[in-house]
Amino acid sequence: MPEAARQDPEIGAAIDAAHAAVHAFVDAFNRGDQPAIADAFNFPHVRLAGGAFTSFADRADFLARRAPVNAALRDEGWHHTVLESIEVVHASRDKVHLSMRFTRHHVDGAVYADFPTLWIATRQSGHWGIQFRSSYLT
Repeated sequence: MPEAARQDPEIGAAIDAAHAAVHAFVDAFNRGDQPAIADAFNFPHVRLAGGAFTSFADRADFLARRAPVNAALRDEGWHHTVLESIEVVHASRDKVHLSMRFTRHHVDGAVYADFPTLWIATRQSGHWGIQFRSSYLT
């Protein structure tokens, strides 16, 4: 991303807000706090993973469909997720593209998944949240 864009105070604030939304998501995900995960999103929310798009129309839709995800995490022995890196790819006053790398860990700290992902954070009615996630998690 061009340094001149980073020096614009409004774009700098957008980047900070996008980072805050990502960290809010990771913290909530690791706590298993589904309402707080939804708070870190904007809707409609879209996820692309495994070659398939999943769309959540609103908060209630997202929360209603979390049980299978939670069961899958238990089945794979998931204990926590770590945000290993985050880089701004593009940013404007209302949208930020973020390239990140996450790792998933078992209770003993062993890494069992390491994957890149691209997320898009947006500002809707003053709220910054993650609106799109594309993951290479297999």
